[in-house]
Amino acid sequence: MIKALIVLILAAIVVSLGSGLLHLVKGEAGSKRVANALTVRVALSVLLFVLLFVAWKAGLITPNQ
Repeated sequence: MIKALIVLILAAIVVSLGSGLLHLVKGEAGSKRVANALTVRVALSVLLFVLLFVAWKAGLITPNQ
């Protein structure tokens, strides 16, 4: 369950990255869509980091050694 959630968040980060790139290439560099895509990507990255840390502390995932 937790691994599926991690993969889902990673996929959402990649989609947000692609969305920002699409708007940037279209010439909408000054638009709010590029900034929104960056905001979403940063928020998802922070969420992923917190989720990984909590899952590690709870013993749901273990780091490779």
